[in-house]
Amino acid sequence: MRRLFGLAALSFGLMAGTAFAQTKWDLPTAYPVGNFHTVNMQKMADAVKAGSGGKLDIVIHPNGSLYKANEIKRAVQTGQVPAGEILMVNLGNENPIFEIDGVPFLATSYEDAKKLYAAQKPYVEKILDAQGMKLLYAVPWPPQGIFSGKEVNSTKDLENVPWRAYSPATARIGELLKAQAVTVQAAELAQALSSGKVVAMMTSSATGVDSKVWEQIKFYYDTQAWVPKNMVIISKAAFDKLDKPTQDLLLAEAKKAEDAGWAESQKVTTDTKAILAQNGMKVQPPSPALKDGLTAIGKTMTEEWEKKAGPDGAALLQTYRK
Repeated sequence: MRRLFGLAALSFGLMAGTAFAQTKWDLPTAYPVGNFHTVNMQKMADAVKAGSGGKLDIVIHPNGSLYKANEIKRAVQTGQVPAGEILMVNLGNENPIFEIDGVPFLATSYEDAKKLYAAQKPYVEKILDAQGMKLLYAVPWPPQGIFSGKEVNSTKDLENVPWRAYSPATARIGELLKAQAVTVQAAELAQALSSGKVVAMMTSSATGVDSKVWEQIKFYYDTQAWVPKNMVIISKAAFDKLDKPTQDLLLAEAKKAEDAGWAESQKVTTDTKAILAQNGMKVQPPSPALKDGLTAIGKTMTEEWEKKAGPDGAALLQTYRK
C-alpha cells in the first residue's frame, strides 16, 4: 500500500512538473480576427504551441479587447503582458526612429520598404533593448491611400475636412493639408465614419475593408504614400524564462511569420483594392495636382523628420539611400 501511495505521489509530481513547465503568453493587438496581421500572428502562435508540445501557448487578444492600441507597448514594457503587436509609427512621439516608415513618399514600394526596414531595424532593436523588450518581427500594411467622402482633385479639397489621425505622422499630414485632424484608432473607425466624425483619412486598403468604409465613403485614391509596419514585441524577462529550445523555436517561427506577412501584405494590397471596387467605391490613382501637393508635403515631412531624429536619423537615411 505504501509503495502504491509512493508511485501515485511520484506520478502526481511528474504531472505537476509538466503543468508548471507550460507557459501562457497573452498577446494583445488592436486589429480584428480576420485582419491578415492577426491571421498571420495566429499561425505563428499555433506553430509555436505545436512545436513546443504545448510548453508555450501564445493567446492572441484581437480588436483592442485586452488593451487599446496606445496602451499595448506600455503593457509589455511594464510586464503586464509578455507580448503585444503595435503600429510602429504610433510611437513617433517617443522616438522619431519608429516613425520613419510613416514619412510620406520616402518609401513607396515594397522593395523600398524592405530597404528602409533593413536600415531602421538595428536602431529599433537598440531602443527596445534599453526598455527591456525585443523585436520579434515586423510586417507591413499595404501602401497608404486616401479615402474620402467627396472627390479630391487636389490637396485644397481636403482643407477643413474632418481627417482621421492615428499617429503623429498622419496628424502632421492633416495639419499640412489644413484639415481638421481627429484621433481615431482602428477599433473605433467604423463608428467614427458612421457618425461623420471622420470624412477623409489616409490608411491602407486593408483597413478600409476591415471597416467596410464603402458604407459611408465612396472614393479611394491609390497614392501609395508610405508602407507602415506593425511590429510584434516581447518582454526580455519573459523570453529569458523560456528554455533554449523554446526560445529558438519562437525566433524561428517569428522569422517565418515575418516572411509570410510581407508576402501576404502584397497579396492583400491587390485583393482589398478589388474588394473596395466591388462594393461600389471608385478606386483610382491621384490626379497630377493631388500627387504634386502630397509630394510637397512629403518633402517637408522628410526634412522635419531628419532634423528631429538627429545623427541617428541622418545615418539611417544615408544607409537607406545607398
